[in-house]
Amino acid sequence: MPNLSDLGQLPKRLVLGRPVRSDRLGESLLPKRLALPIFASDPLSSVAYATQEILIVLTLAGTAFLFLAPWLAALVVVLLITVVMSYRQVVHAYPSGGGDYEVAMKNHGQFAGLVVASALLVDYVLTVAVSVSAGTDNIISAFPALNEYRVPIALALVTVLAAANLRGVRESGRAFAAPTYLFIGSILIMIVTGLVRYFVTGDGIIAESSGYGVTPEPEYTQMAGLALVFFALRAFASGCTALTGVEAIANGVPAFRPPKSRNAATTLALMGGVAATMFAGVTALALLADVKYVEHPCDLVGFTDCETEPQRTVIAQLAAATFGGDTSVGFFVVQAATALVLILAANTAFNGFPLLGSVLAQDRFMPRQLHTRGDKLVYSNGILLLAGFAGLLIVAFDADVNRLIQLYIIGVFTSFTIGQWGMVRHWNREMRSAPDDAARRRMRRSQAINFFGGSMTSVVLVIIVITKFTHGAWLVLVSMPVLFVLMRAINRHYSNVSQQLEPDTDARTLPSKVHAVVLVSKVHKPTLRALAFARATRPDALTALTVNVDDAETRGLQADWERYDIPVPLTVLESPYREITRPVLDFVKGIRRDSPRELVVVFVPQYVVGRWWENVLHNQSALRLRARLQFQPGVMITTVPWQLESTAGHDDDGRRGGPAPGDLRRGFTDDQVDVSPYG
Repeated sequence: MPNLSDLGQLPKRLVLGRPVRSDRLGESLLPKRLALPIFASDPLSSVAYATQEILIVLTLAGTAFLFLAPWLAALVVVLLITVVMSYRQVVHAYPSGGGDYEVAMKNHGQFAGLVVASALLVDYVLTVAVSVSAGTDNIISAFPALNEYRVPIALALVTVLAAANLRGVRESGRAFAAPTYLFIGSILIMIVTGLVRYFVTGDGIIAESSGYGVTPEPEYTQMAGLALVFFALRAFASGCTALTGVEAIANGVPAFRPPKSRNAATTLALMGGVAATMFAGVTALALLADVKYVEHPCDLVGFTDCETEPQRTVIAQLAAATFGGDTSVGFFVVQAATALVLILAANTAFNGFPLLGSVLAQDRFMPRQLHTRGDKLVYSNGILLLAGFAGLLIVAFDADVNRLIQLYIIGVFTSFTIGQWGMVRHWNREMRSAPDDAARRRMRRSQAINFFGGSMTSVVLVIIVITKFTHGAWLVLVSMPVLFVLMRAINRHYSNVSQQLEPDTDARTLPSKVHAVVLVSKVHKPTLRALAFARATRPDALTALTVNVDDAETRGLQADWERYDIPVPLTVLESPYREITRPVLDFVKGIRRDSPRELVVVFVPQYVVGRWWENVLHNQSALRLRARLQFQPGVMITTVPWQLESTAGHDDDGRRGGPAPGDLRRGFTDDQVDVSPYG
């Protein structure tokens, strides 16, 4: 019959599979073909909504300023290429996986490092929420009837992603590789097909929203001068969502196969080239097809079903226009691939967040549990923590991409900026110890790349903070300092504990005497065992202690004590207010007060039960006593367990009611043995 403990592990095994030995960690390292879909799915998938975000801002003023879209997209592409080149320097200089956090910590100090860490942690949570919500949007674009189930669909997808990542990076990589490559292929085919139809065959591509007008927001109808510049900068800041996730490869270098830095740098270059090409192509097609996409669907003049029907995403409109309508095979392939990759883009965060959490835990800025690998050699606690916070955001914002996106990218560009200026300082230090002129020239070239990247990301960060602050970004700017303070507090706690636990001469001094105290409630097997164990330790003094809360019961206990001829005197503490904990504490404190170097060992008999509800019926006094005694200096607490019959089958080797250790040696047969393991 299967062990009950094994049955309890069954759901976990169904989700995670078999545990993996620690010495097989090297087998989970990633080749470039799997690393690309795992770490780059976020920046690759952002082409599905980056163009859309530019159009949302520009259409606030109607259609008058849509001519700015190609120029803004070009700036985003230049910025993307610059950031990719900058991070190639990071993965070579800091291959340990700390990314911007490690760069900031080593070159700017703890303050900057924790700012970067808080920014990245917030960004990873938002990456999951935004990507899953955007993927849900594309599912709804193909099947509008699912609109009312938006939040449950998004939460279910987060759960599936967490489960896939808990199974291990290689297994999640294999699962995610096909959808990512399908997305890349389908988008590139759509771009090429659309451009050929427009420029070669002359068929043209016409989006379903091309015939709609746009009602401008009143405050954007008369813009000029600085107001127009601010408006354009806001649209550019929205388009910068195309850069989210670029830093994940720098944080995930340890997951690559050797040579780790070179493989990570190659993957970065591949990701940057593909993402820039796809973003530029989608933007070009959207302008050629005259796509309209607005923040409020009813601002589309001609969209009669705006109250009941969601507007299709930009990608959905382009796929329908390119492949011949929303019933074509091409349309559904693009929608399926886009929805899948947007959902899987959250996988970038599911890899980056646990790795960063592990580094922070190692540096004592996060709980040590985040540094522990689970059954599948992944940082399970970090994965679960990320999924939980992302789920809360999805519920709080109704899985609405337009609302969540306003919180996005501030954390990204904060870490970009601090990291790039940290690399400039890093190269300054390295050049002072360069072995020759050739090495110095290489370092100077790398420094120039990081300097240019830092300058651009600094400007963009200022733009984002100014243009996004009143649209929800303030929430991120509040969350980051909260995380910063929390990490500092955790670090102070660990440092204080470490100081207190440092060995000194007092820790090596033996106690002058040992006084054992056995707590007695009645004369039964658990009490007799506790007394036997206490006597076996050969203490200098032994006290059997009970508290008188009921005179009749106490007299009965004293009578049983004499009847069983127990060779230890019974000490009775009076308790006129029927308390148990306070008299025991006072007794123990009295021993310590009379002899400060005397060690007091309190033996607490405790039932071990096999059913959760039995804990409510037993051990309450013992638990309260243990909770109070553990705060007393010079006091040790020894629990003496007594297994009740309900624990049968809960032992590790699966015995159910078999003989206990020593039973056969003492001559008991199976039918004479009590069902308790110590019958």
